[in-house]
Amino acid sequence: MKEKVVITIARQYGSGGRTVGEMLAKRLDIHYYDKELMKLASEDSGINESLFANTDEKLKNTNLFKIAHRVYHGELISPESDDFVSTQNLFNYQAKIIKELAEQESCVIVGRCADFILKDYDNVLSVFIHAPHEYCMEQAAKKHSMPSKELERFILKTDKHRADYYKYYTGREWTDARNYDLCLDSSKLGYNRCVEEIISYMNVRFK
Repeated sequence: MKEKVVITIARQYGSGGRTVGEMLAKRLDIHYYDKELMKLASEDSGINESLFANTDEKLKNTNLFKIAHRVYHGELISPESDDFVSTQNLFNYQAKIIKELAEQESCVIVGRCADFILKDYDNVLSVFIHAPHEYCMEQAAKKHSMPSKELERFILKTDKHRADYYKYYTGREWTDARNYDLCLDSSKLGYNRCVEEIISYMNVRFK
């Protein structure tokens, strides 16, 4: 790709959004970023990578998101501050890495509110991959061997966490189509066609 283009992908659990992102990156021969962002943020900040991962897990089991919003504005907290390794600053450093990637290379970035962080960048295409609950259940069952009711609770909890996380840092609703350039139902298109549709949109938008 001659011009730098960044594709951000938000996705419901079981919709195959991560797979679509990986396939798209391979097709375009560009980097794919997901959990690697935590490693890059750790190297940039000097904060132990385990803190990034552990914070993600802890947030799933707290009521932090219900207390208030901490909409991201681009700031970083100084190492001298007691809040340097706070949840907010760990997010800030991941956002810093996401911005740097958008300025340096073409890539696919999954999750991490990347669409919001890069909302003012002209070279960004934001995508939301979704699918009906039954389809997500079928796909998730291929990866997890658990009773149907337990799997359903797992999917609902995962998507609720993603929605709460997104609302906390952006002030927006995760499933609101107005937040994205393109919303695709993977159950109707299949993963390959989702990739094709994203590329077609890119060709029209970025010529």
